[in-house]
Amino acid sequence: MSIKSQLAIVFFIIAMTLMPPQANAAKPEGTPYTYKNVENRELKLYVTKPKEWKAGDQRPAIVFFHGGGWVGGAPGQFTEHSKYFASRGIVCFQVQYRLLDRSKSESPTACIEDAKSAMRWVRSRANEFGIDANRIASGGGSAGGHLAAFVGTTEGVDSEKDDLTISPKSNAMLLFNPVYNNGPGGWGTARVKDAYKKFSPAHNLTSDDPPSIVFLGDQDKLIPVATAEDFRDTLRKNGVQSELRIFKNQGHGFFNHGRNDNRFYRQTVIDCDEFLQGLGWLEGPATLKP
Repeated sequence: MSIKSQLAIVFFIIAMTLMPPQANAAKPEGTPYTYKNVENRELKLYVTKPKEWKAGDQRPAIVFFHGGGWVGGAPGQFTEHSKYFASRGIVCFQVQYRLLDRSKSESPTACIEDAKSAMRWVRSRANEFGIDANRIASGGGSAGGHLAAFVGTTEGVDSEKDDLTISPKSNAMLLFNPVYNNGPGGWGTARVKDAYKKFSPAHNLTSDDPPSIVFLGDQDKLIPVATAEDFRDTLRKNGVQSELRIFKNQGHGFFNHGRNDNRFYRQTVIDCDEFLQGLGWLEGPATLKP
């Protein structure tokens, strides 16, 4: 094997090591809808409604974005979350978005454009889906957490075909080990480079941002605890409610359904439920038990 080939293998291994683990690509449940046509393909989202849902409702909603380092994963990571929150009366959406080429160092522009398009699509059809256009949360894990944080905090990176009169801004954020700091020393800098202020939610926090809850393992190799603390503290200094839950001895993706006997899936979902209760979006105690 040539030295060039050996180096290529080494660089590939390093790149894979630094990339967040791909999200659980379970098949999404829910009714599929095409929310966007782009690059000769249809992008879909999957809707899970409460059993007692009816037209004319004014329910809260959660729009979920899967993880996978912007290059992998698929809708379905948050299927169990969607089923649970639908049982609590929330209409849930799981979004498919364009993925980046692993072999290129392109920025996540396409991912963000699609996330904002999905938020606008959902809000513009609030009556159709029986939801309150002023109670739409964004949720996501890892790179999906970046997208969920971006639509809540950051302006710009809009699709040229979007109706910009419709706001893509979420009204609450449920963030599971989100890679939301893309500046120097953060994750994703290799893709955004010097334009990190354009892409990094942590560098765009202001007083009009929505309340948030963040979940992070203290052994996460991609997101230092200090990064999450800075995010929380900056929002609080701006008068915005922000909560942080740190889980001891847990790494990246600890919250996913199917891991750790679902111990942390259940606890993070209960915490989200209580957070939404605090916002007045849910009534009564969580129906999931630790």
